[in-house]
Amino acid sequence: MILKKIRTAALIITSLISLNITAQQLKVPAPSPLQTIKQAFALSEITIEYSRPSAKGRTVYGDVVPFGKIWRTGANASTKITFGDSVKIEGLTVKPGTYALYSIPNKDSWEIMLYKDLNLGGNVGDYKTENEVIRFKVDTKNITEKVETFTMGLTNISATATNIEMVWENTKVSFSVTTEIDNKIMKTIESTIVKDSRPFFQAATYYFENNKDLNLALEWVNKATIANPKAYWVYMLKAKIQLKLNDKKGAITTANQVIVLATEDKDDAYISQAQKLIASAK
Repeated sequence: MILKKIRTAALIITSLISLNITAQQLKVPAPSPLQTIKQAFALSEITIEYSRPSAKGRTVYGDVVPFGKIWRTGANASTKITFGDSVKIEGLTVKPGTYALYSIPNKDSWEIMLYKDLNLGGNVGDYKTENEVIRFKVDTKNITEKVETFTMGLTNISATATNIEMVWENTKVSFSVTTEIDNKIMKTIESTIVKDSRPFFQAATYYFENNKDLNLALEWVNKATIANPKAYWVYMLKAKIQLKLNDKKGAITTANQVIVLATEDKDDAYISQAQKLIASAK
């Protein structure tokens, strides 16, 4: 009898352990799945981490997300934005770091806040204005195509500017992010160009694209062609600089070099670029 009870108890324990292991292994889709976006921007990165709720047949703004109330701008934990360098958001300075993103949606505009406390989540009853880093207002935009799932992203990316967009249902909200990199790059160029031949091409590119001293850019790109005489992309930059300096004859000669070298490498894109430059220089 005692042995039977021991066996029964062992079977029960084994069953419980098996059920526990099965429960631990069970994985189901999250109702509001987490997404992380990493975007190279300027000289660093912008990272956005947020959970994405879906409409599921509901009216979103004015109902699921009430107008005039603080919203975590997503679901689950706080939506977080990390800036790897100092930026300006709608003209307001923000230091490098990670911030929670909160908002107050209204029909025609939103107030958007960056917040110091990353652990507040949806507990907005404890929201404290003294923890705000910045607060600003942007207008909403109506879109015709309904977006089922709350979506964030970075658009219109340039060397020093981008937009962060939020889209859900038929509403889009966007705010600008800008940064200053010119002084940093200029100092780096000045400190490295005198002792290292490798950044000549990068330095010449930056000077050309940002309308700086083109004669110095030409000097640097010439050094880059000497270091790598088969690099037709370097010659393409040289031709562009020459054309910008109004040296049309020189630009045509250099562009023809691009065609010869790019033909050897079967790079039709650069051949086409060179042909277009020649046509514009005539």
